[in-house]
Amino acid sequence: MILDAIDKKLIGLLQEDCKKTTKEYALHLNLSTTAVYERIRKLEREGVITKYVALVDKEKIGRDFTVLCHVRLTQHTKENILRFERQVQKLDEVADCFHVSGDYDYILTIHVSDINAYREFMVNKLTAIDQIGSTQSSFVINSVKNSTAVFI
Repeated sequence: MILDAIDKKLIGLLQEDCKKTTKEYALHLNLSTTAVYERIRKLEREGVITKYVALVDKEKIGRDFTVLCHVRLTQHTKENILRFERQVQKLDEVADCFHVSGDYDYILTIHVSDINAYREFMVNKLTAIDQIGSTQSSFVINSVKNSTAVFI
């Protein structure tokens, strides 16, 4: 799908606040509500927009201790990789899991309440995954920039 300037602007508006009405987007884009509605439906149909979510304040729900955990697998076989990925998808504390190049195989973003909760998570859940050879954890001191938006 080729995105024109209006599609890109509409996507930016939706990423900023997807709870506005179609009419509000139409006024901002100088289009009819029907035209905006059809553009949004097309973006959804084409898979450009994949889902709508609510972003939660991690501090208010007691999950503001963020850890970046680098994981190295024991072996790089297809079976090990797929088994690890299936297991990590089941862990609620893991927000992101990236298969990466470099010294480690994966980087996980983990949200828990504090260092004790992270230790509990490591001991009882993460290290229970047999495919893990080693880990290295970094604790977030301050979030300088944290965005879910993708620049178009």
